[in-house]
Amino acid sequence: MEQHAKPLYQVVSESILRQIESGELKPNDRLPSESDLCEIHSVGRNTVRRVLSELVDSGYLKTIPGLGTFVEDNRLTKSAEYLIGLTQEMRLHEKEVTSQVLEARLISADPHLARKLHVQLGAEVVFLYRVRKMDGEPVAIERAYLPHRLCPGILKYDFSKQSLYETLSTIYDKRPYHAEQEIEASLATSDVARLFNLTLPAVVLVFHRETRLSNDEVIEYVDSELRADRFRFYTNLRLQSASEESTFRRMPVDVA
Repeated sequence: MEQHAKPLYQVVSESILRQIESGELKPNDRLPSESDLCEIHSVGRNTVRRVLSELVDSGYLKTIPGLGTFVEDNRLTKSAEYLIGLTQEMRLHEKEVTSQVLEARLISADPHLARKLHVQLGAEVVFLYRVRKMDGEPVAIERAYLPHRLCPGILKYDFSKQSLYETLSTIYDKRPYHAEQEIEASLATSDVARLFNLTLPAVVLVFHRETRLSNDEVIEYVDSELRADRFRFYTNLRLQSASEESTFRRMPVDVA
C-alpha cells in the first residue's frame, strides 16, 4: 500500500512533542528561536510559526513576549502519600476547586459495596457522583460511596460547594485517617471523555481508594478518574527494613 508523506508542519510538531515526552525538553525549557528551528528542521518560517501556534493552543508550549517560546507545565503535583481532599490540596496551589454534582442519593449495598465498605448486603449507602473542576476546568470525576449509618443525613449538604472530607470531620466527627489506594493508567470511556471534554483516544489516571477512620472503620470507597495531562504524583521512598521485606515476600501475589 502506498504511504503518503506527512505534512512538514506535522513532522516538526511530532519531533518537538517527542522531545517533550522523552524529557529532552523539560518544563520551562526555552525552545530554539524560530530561525534556528527553521534550520534544524529544514522548513520555512511559516511552517515553524504554525507548529508553535498550534502547540501553544494545545497547552504544550507558552510564549513570553521578548523572551521566546517555552515548554509549558500544566500538571499540578499531587501527593500520593498524604490523605488530603482535592479541595484542600488544590488550595495549596492557589487553585479554586468547584464541583458539579451529577447524582447524590441513597442506594442499597450490592455485594461489591458490601465487601468494600464492610457493611451488610442491602445496607443504606450514600452515593455521591461529582465532576471536580479546577479554575473552572473539569479535571476529576469521583464516585464516592459512604455507609449512611456513619454520616446520617449528609446529603442535605451542598457538595457542589462544600468539601466532603471537611464535612465528615467537622459535622460528623469522622475524620478520614488513612487509606489504601490503587492507581493505574487507562483509556477514557466515552462518558469520561465527554465529561472531561477530551477527544478519544485519551489516557486518564484511574483511582480506587478505601478510606478509613482511626478505629479502622471504612468511611468511604471511591472510584475516580483524573486527567493525566493535569496531574503528576510524588511520594517519598525509603529502603525496606529486613522485617518489612520479609513481610512483603509473604504477601499473596494477584496474577489475575
